[in-house]
Amino acid sequence: MANPIYSALPTTIFTVMSGLAAEHGAINLGQGFPDAPGPRRILDAAAHALTEKSNQYPPMPGLLELRAAVARHYATTQSLELDPTREITVTSGATEALACAFLSLIAPGDEVVLFQPLYDAYLPMVRRAGGVPRLARLEPPNWRWDRAMLETLFTPRTRMVVVNTPLNPTASLFDAADLALLAEFCVRHAAVAVCDEVWEQVVFDGRAHRTLIGVPGMRERTVKIGSAGKMFGLTGWKVGWLVAAPELTRVLSKAHQFLTFTTPPNLQWAVAEGLEDPGDWFEVMPRDLQASRDRLSAALRAEGFSVLPGSGTYFLNVDLAASGVHEGDAAFALRAVKEAGVAGIPVSAFYESDPVAHVLRLCFAKADATLDEGARRLARARDLSRAAVR
Repeated sequence: MANPIYSALPTTIFTVMSGLAAEHGAINLGQGFPDAPGPRRILDAAAHALTEKSNQYPPMPGLLELRAAVARHYATTQSLELDPTREITVTSGATEALACAFLSLIAPGDEVVLFQPLYDAYLPMVRRAGGVPRLARLEPPNWRWDRAMLETLFTPRTRMVVVNTPLNPTASLFDAADLALLAEFCVRHAAVAVCDEVWEQVVFDGRAHRTLIGVPGMRERTVKIGSAGKMFGLTGWKVGWLVAAPELTRVLSKAHQFLTFTTPPNLQWAVAEGLEDPGDWFEVMPRDLQASRDRLSAALRAEGFSVLPGSGTYFLNVDLAASGVHEGDAAFALRAVKEAGVAGIPVSAFYESDPVAHVLRLCFAKADATLDEGARRLARARDLSRAAVR
């Protein structure tokens, strides 16, 4: 009496590892949420709106103030010209935005190209919409597709491709050449691209986020998804949006109206204020996170770990095999949280098949003392692993 797609799913790895961290009193470098509270001015704006503005249903597409703020933000940061009345829909987080895209744009039997490692919500939602996944395997250290890979993935039945950039869990970015190559295949096969770009403001080392919707030929066939929760470090707010050409937006809104219909208005007003006047947030936030990334990376290297390059998100990745760990990432992650008191996420959990099984993802959006102690405990876990597998 249950839908087989969802009833057969395991508990998400994030819930498992955070639960084990709490049970064992471990440092949680697994689930991706920051220690910092977020911008005070936006928090105050939300509190003010809650008591001084309307708490009744806002418009189904979202408050016009927020849609206009999103449009101006992307005009400034990504040179996109958007109509806030016809091309932007506010959603209750990026996961709802993904559901809208999959439910409204996939017909049963449509093939959907996805790249592993991938966010664990993608596959069940694609399958529930009737889509047929076509899975590619990206590999460290560069985590890139190439022409030969795309030639094997795209077929006459391809109707959608799902792209996450910056990519969670790998912390890598796709560059202009990557996106141009993918755009070529989307245009050739008349496929829609659903672009999960929630980490677009969390980019380091002077790199610039590039968006597929800005590539020639993609403006009318791309759904761009953003997240205020990731932009402002307020992951519990669950305020996101869909950006798409008017014809796509009309279809997307039909799904949105029967999912959440709307999002708390006080949070929408606060996010609008944050986007309209961010101050130096979009300079200070990535600078501080880059410093945290560098601190954890240096601490791990000092302990003898091999750290993979990463240019965005809250995450960095450790190559366990290159670090002298001779068990798989899932087994090592369980040992680390239970025996050494530090939680990470095995990257193999982001694959459905043929996983890369020797990489551990760690969240560095934490206090300095937490990062330092986390590196020490991870080294202890490696020592325990070596002793156990001799």
